[in-house]
Amino acid sequence: MRQLFFLFFILFITACSYKPAPSVIVEKPLQNVNFTDDVKPILDQKCVSCHSCYNSPCQAKFSSFEGIDRGGSKIVVYDALRLKAIEPTRLFIDAKSTQEWREKSFFSLTQNTERNASRNNSIMLQMLYEKKMHPEIVGSYRPEKDELICPKDQKEMSKYFHKKPHHGMPYGFPAITEKEYRTLASWLQNGAHGIDAKALQAPSATAAKEIRKWENFLNKEDAKHSVTARYLYEHLYLAHWHFQGSADDEFYQIVRSYTAAPKKIDIIATRRPFDDPEVQKFYYRLERVKSTLVDKTHMVIDFDAKKFDYIHKLFIESRWPQKPHKITYDPKLNANPFLAFAQIPTQSRYKFLLDNSEYIIMTFIKGPVCRGQMALNVIHDHFWVLFSDPQYDIAVKRPDFLLTQSENLSLPIESTSQNILETFSDAYRDRYHRYYGAKQELLYELYPQGEGLEHIWSGYKAADAPVLTIYRHFDSASVHRGLLGKMPRTLWVIDYSQLERIYYTLVAGYDVFGNVAHQTNIRRYMDFLRIEGELHFLAYMPKNIRLDMLESWYIGTDIIQELQEKDTQMQLATSYYYANRETAINYTTPYPKAEFMQQVVQKRLLDACKIDFDRLNYLAANEKAPKMPQSLQTPQDFQQAVLSMTASGTQFIRHFTDEEINTVMIKVVFDDNTTKVFTFVINRWHDNVNSMFSEEKTLNPDKDTIDIIEGYVGSYPNAFALIKQKDLADFFDLVNNYEDTPQYNAKIDKYFIHRSNKDFWKIFKWFNEDYKKKNPIKAGLFDLNRYYPN
Repeated sequence: MRQLFFLFFILFITACSYKPAPSVIVEKPLQNVNFTDDVKPILDQKCVSCHSCYNSPCQAKFSSFEGIDRGGSKIVVYDALRLKAIEPTRLFIDAKSTQEWREKSFFSLTQNTERNASRNNSIMLQMLYEKKMHPEIVGSYRPEKDELICPKDQKEMSKYFHKKPHHGMPYGFPAITEKEYRTLASWLQNGAHGIDAKALQAPSATAAKEIRKWENFLNKEDAKHSVTARYLYEHLYLAHWHFQGSADDEFYQIVRSYTAAPKKIDIIATRRPFDDPEVQKFYYRLERVKSTLVDKTHMVIDFDAKKFDYIHKLFIESRWPQKPHKITYDPKLNANPFLAFAQIPTQSRYKFLLDNSEYIIMTFIKGPVCRGQMALNVIHDHFWVLFSDPQYDIAVKRPDFLLTQSENLSLPIESTSQNILETFSDAYRDRYHRYYGAKQELLYELYPQGEGLEHIWSGYKAADAPVLTIYRHFDSASVHRGLLGKMPRTLWVIDYSQLERIYYTLVAGYDVFGNVAHQTNIRRYMDFLRIEGELHFLAYMPKNIRLDMLESWYIGTDIIQELQEKDTQMQLATSYYYANRETAINYTTPYPKAEFMQQVVQKRLLDACKIDFDRLNYLAANEKAPKMPQSLQTPQDFQQAVLSMTASGTQFIRHFTDEEINTVMIKVVFDDNTTKVFTFVINRWHDNVNSMFSEEKTLNPDKDTIDIIEGYVGSYPNAFALIKQKDLADFFDLVNNYEDTPQYNAKIDKYFIHRSNKDFWKIFKWFNEDYKKKNPIKAGLFDLNRYYPN
């Protein structure tokens, strides 16, 4: 006991021994420093890349003045073991003044309590000064995983510098320039004042006209408009609305407000978009996006006259199956979109989702969780998504089916703080299995000969996205229109009810501040939805190979037994797939998956939306990879070199995955000084993604592959690379033949940009500007929280 007491005594004394960190001397601060013109450009270029969302260290958001003024917090948003839901801390929503944020335990990063005119003890300046004095980058830097102290005062700051030397700001990257440092120091010393200009900027004439039109439409009193507005709001509340003819950086978001136009917007803060606003009268408003646009949350929908007319036709001009009536905010009703919106024609709802298919799928990744972690552990690294054509979708063919199945279609989202004993409840699984069995019976009744190519949606216009590529980058992901990469292991075919359920489960109904039971049940339910999409694809395969294909995606599990265990409905459902149901597609080769996609491209996608296979990566099922060319002088040489890289599990891939690298953005400078950007996407092999635990046990590095995509893939670059045309052959030698030798490691140092590179910020700026140039409306700043750590 004496030894234990002595140990506690020593720890107590040590904890109290840190002296307050000294304040920073600011000599002759500049007097004419303006936040918008002088300070914000520095923050956007050097700080927002790590401080812009819930994954920002200490919740410090530098993407707007309001975020800087709010400060930091010790509250951990991503807490996998949280027993109770916590209060949300969404900027612009959950508090409306600095004082309200202080009451929510946020502390100032900019406040200077020194009375001396030449000294400053703000957290922000001390962090910048520490990097200025100790610019060396030592050790590993993993901002999202490192144990951060989040110092709130001088004593804690001293403790931080003691425990984490060489960890000033920017965290793990080169220091800002002397000029930038002096500008920020002067701004802080002068009181850190400022209002983001966008917060006061009036809408452009084009946007103002559209806003009036849309707000008038959304706030009409009749039942048809009221229910339509609620459906649109629940699906578009994360979208950045861009009006045709407005500036490239002018975006709006739909909110619920206590006030109507022309009064200032006063947002109603509910945890989720379908929660009761608890006021008798509220208004849908369009509020300008105030923060710097970051790619990981920037999801754009273009609005023009055609979009408005199409939505009006789908929802207002269509004949509803029930007499339109306003609906309540009963919690059980809210959490079940099939009940809440039963009066809207199913075809209208589904066509709306398909019209925005890229955005809807993107919200699964870029939605409330910022980094999509809940959606990621449940999917493979690379797969393609197709959609059921509305003409053949069972929910459209039999609109009453979803109503009769509404209880079985209930989702694990009614509460964000579920009873901890329900963490591994089978209630939702059992209901889901009953629905799935009923669905297969109806499919068998409607299509006893199976589903054909005409059942795959081909789009209505050239801009549609009837097929999407999903890339998982281990702890982030991205969504892309078209068929990128090689033939993936798995494909999904999604119908209306599945698309709606995924959206409400992962987006509208998901609470990042919820407890472990809420989040775990959502993760488990996503297993069912993933398998449903995979099984729907298998329905197009010859029935004699379906079982083998499914089991090849679930190595190390007994997937069929799991599906059928103690459940007659699932036994019945799986029997339709593996015994009774045929496919309506005739196959003539021993490669049905590739043959199916070939037919889909030629007969459904190529003419309708100009979508074809990826010319840099795709090889037909029986096509051999070409040899690596002797020289790389032409685009054809480059394409041949990329196609030659088919070997799985190379030492190069292993080296990169060991370094936590999954995407590399590569700038190639050609002899004529033109440039092109390619992204190396490493696809990690998972034997299965059927468990939320011990993911590392399902990885097989021997089967990892690389896709090389022209352009930008992902919001979180893990590395940048610079290559000149004359070095391309040497670079491909590195990729194909890497060994852990001084010679090859020197090549890695030559081409790949280390986080300590003196030109890092210049290179980072170039990639961001090039991305913006090529994607002026849809581009946002890249995030550096996952840049390779060492």
